[in-house]
Amino acid sequence: MAKQVFARILENRLIAAAAYSMLLECPALAREAQIGQFVHVLCGDKPLRRPISVCRVREAELTLVYAVRGEGTAWLAERTCGETLDILGALGNGFPLLDASARLLVVGGGIGVPPLLDCAIRGGAGHVDAVLGFRAHGQVILEEEFAAACAGVASNAEPAGSVTVCTEDGSYGTGGRVTVPMEELLRKNQYGAVYSCGPLPMLKAVAETAAKYAVPCRVSLEERMGCGVGACLVCSAKIRRNGTEEYLRVCKEGPVFNAEEVCWE
Repeated sequence: MAKQVFARILENRLIAAAAYSMLLECPALAREAQIGQFVHVLCGDKPLRRPISVCRVREAELTLVYAVRGEGTAWLAERTCGETLDILGALGNGFPLLDASARLLVVGGGIGVPPLLDCAIRGGAGHVDAVLGFRAHGQVILEEEFAAACAGVASNAEPAGSVTVCTEDGSYGTGGRVTVPMEELLRKNQYGAVYSCGPLPMLKAVAETAAKYAVPCRVSLEERMGCGVGACLVCSAKIRRNGTEEYLRVCKEGPVFNAEEVCWE
């Protein structure tokens, strides 16, 4: 059940072009938040809350990574240590935990990268590889954190997981789309699942690539939200289940869906 809490800001810092990392003291939510869930943040006097994915959970603390895209998130970027935020959470259905013997591939794009960090850390898999895509070098976030996460889940029997950073303009890492290194990894390794979050065109391409190699794929959809608790239906997405197309709420039944069920057209 969602809770309304007041979380104290411990840190709010710029980590890339228009991207901020906010550390919150929030024991009530940290105890219950699952990988892939989100919180709904009240931003000043704005009537609608802003949905922000949970990036990291650690004991009594939550880390949120967000991009400044409008007045609400601009207000959020101006908050300072010691202030409190009105938060509703943790919301939605996240990613399932994998068996400890499984290998996980996470593929993220832009501000869809942060929620995948906790997948790498707490997802239960015995080995994690990551492919992270951005438009340019100045927008790259969380590379070191993913490197540490992928190294942290490796066993003595196999090497640490890999982290591949892609930029569309070729200014850093591997130039081009995330699906190129993703497919290379799928050719070389056997994965229990692919988890992905990012822009819709990228998710569609990731889903098609995973299906090509018969690897189960879960995607976290990004949609505009109103209430965040399933009452307003603003964030509905077309999903095909049991041969029937229906509109399901990203905030309630999602944000994570089986990629095979998503109607991409």
